[in-house]
Formats: sequence, C-alpha cells, structure tokens
Amino acid sequence: MLRAVIKVGIVGGTGYTGAELLRILVRHPHAQVVMLTSRQEAGRRADQLFPQLRGHCALAFEPPDVTRLCACDAVFFATPHGTAMQMAPALVDAGVRVIDLSADFRFADPAVFKRWYGLDHACPQLLAEAVYGLPEVNRARIRTARVVGNPGCYPTAVQLGYLPLLEAGLVDCDTLIADCKSGVSGAGREAKLGSMFSEVADSLKAYGVGGHRHWPEIVQGLTRMAGSAIGLSFVPHLVPMVRGIHATLYARLHRPGAADLQALFERRYASEPFVDVLASGDHPETRGVRGSNVCRIAVHVAPDGRTVIVLSVIDNLVKGASGQAVQNFNLMFGLDETLGLVSPPLSP
Repeated sequence: MLRAVIKVGIVGGTGYTGAELLRILVRHPHAQVVMLTSRQEAGRRADQLFPQLRGHCALAFEPPDVTRLCACDAVFFATPHGTAMQMAPALVDAGVRVIDLSADFRFADPAVFKRWYGLDHACPQLLAEAVYGLPEVNRARIRTARVVGNPGCYPTAVQLGYLPLLEAGLVDCDTLIADCKSGVSGAGREAKLGSMFSEVADSLKAYGVGGHRHWPEIVQGLTRMAGSAIGLSFVPHLVPMVRGIHATLYARLHRPGAADLQALFERRYASEPFVDVLASGDHPETRGVRGSNVCRIAVHVAPDGRTVIVLSVIDNLVKGASGQAVQNFNLMFGLDETLGLVSPPLSP
C-alpha cells in the first residue's frame, strides 16, 4: 500500500538550513514541499537563489501566511529565534506538526529561554509539551509529538559524545569540558564582518567564552542524562572551513580502568542509524561526515588513565540542523527514520 504524500511547508527558506532542508526533502520519497516562505525573497524561485536546486525545486518563495500553512501536514521553521513561537499555536490547533530549528522550543524553562535569548515566550503552554528533538534520547516521545524543538549544532555533538558516560555514571559530572570548533556556516548566511573570507581564513579564534547560548541547552541535556546537576566548561571556536563541528570532550573517571569504554560506546549506539563509533585509537574528521546526517565518535583514555577524551564530529548543517530535523519528521509521521538521509558523505 502506497503511503500518502506528506505536504510540507518551510518557513524561512533562504538561509543555509532552509536550503539544506530543501536539498534533503526534494529527494524524500514521502514528502512534498508545497510552500516556501520569505518576505524578502517573495516571488523569486528557490533555484534562482540556490542554483544547486535547479531541476529539483521549481517553487517560488511567498510571504508567510498562517492560513495557507495550516493546509500543510508539517511545517519546518528555519527562522530567527522568536518567529516559530508566534505562529506555532495556530498551526498546532489546525493539526499541523511543527519542527522548529530555532531555539524557541528547546528549553523546558521559559525563564532560561528569556535569559539567553532576551524574549518572553509567546506560548509557554505549547513549550510545556514540546519535545527536545535528539532522537538518540527522545525517540519514543518524538513519535507522538506535535512540536519538536530541533537541537542546536554544538549541543548535538556534545550530548552524543557524553551520553554513554553519563548514563553509566562513570565520570565526575562537576568537571566536564567541551572544547568545540565550528565551520563558518554555523554563523548563518547573513552578511557579517566576522564571517567574511578575509576575516576568517588562516585564523582560529575562540568566542562566547563568557557565555554562549548553546551552553544552557547542553547543560539541560546533560543534566537529564546524568540525573543530577552537572558542571560544564564550554568553549566554542571558529575555524576557517565551511561545514563541520569537532567537539573534543573531557571527563574524569570515578574508577579508572573499571569499564571497557570502547564496548560501552559500541553497545549504546549499536542500533543508532546515525551514530558511528570508530574503532579504538581512531580519530574522526569533519570531512568524513560532510553532507551526511552522521555523528562519528571515538573514545580515548589519556595517558594519566583517569581522563576520558571523546571526539565527536558532525556536519553542523545536517545532523546539527536540517538532517536531524528530517530525522525527527520521519519519526513523527511513522516513517523509517533514515528516509531521505542515507547517502555517503561528500569528499573531498
């Protein structure tokens, strides 16, 4: 029996995550993008703005219209923070499933959202039922969710790296360190001085050391995994590449040598289609996951025998954003969660 086509709308389709959503969804066997919105680019065809979509998407951008979006089965928000929460209640009331790639539905506590994003939450009642969209942790809840808050890119790489250790209670939760590097596409498509080629090339710099918006999201997730409060030092860095996140994660073992860490990671992720645990001693590279929905992980023990070092890499635009959003979409509609997402990474 053939499954009916699922009608999809994308709000804010002119950024990198919107373009990546289109790239994935145009080859999805059960999804049909029927509405693509942008106030600024209204009337312009998507394949004019993104030539890579020529021959794959003939849709034109149109101004966002909640009434028209309510005719969709699912709506993705690839918008700035604060947009999805204004439109989501009407969509949910109309029976539309919402997948938000911004931070509007990531936090359980609206006060935390306000502190880090400077906005009062427009629909706290919907926030209370929203599911955090990390499938490796919340798969069952995502299947029945009406609203999914898609995780951020750094939080995805960090949480998947720490997950087996925290679930098993093997490490000191007060002294976690996440040293992370991201490609420039993580800053978005908008023209900014700090993202210009001549400003970024041949350089590496830390930023947000005093407090990055992804820190509370990571802390929220790790606290749930550990079942207790955690202490996390998180330092993001900008590196001169387009795509990719490399997270180097440190933790101190309670009992050095008491557990086979390689076996622990392999067991935890054995049935996960998008987490690849490398062989002992290997080192994942960002280019090894470019264009894919895979998180590739390697676990090491430092020479002191007490420090675990986990290396976790993702493509920030795929597993860190649009690919994970489609993975959540598949789960929400009872589909094989790998649909539209299985393809080898791009290299070189």
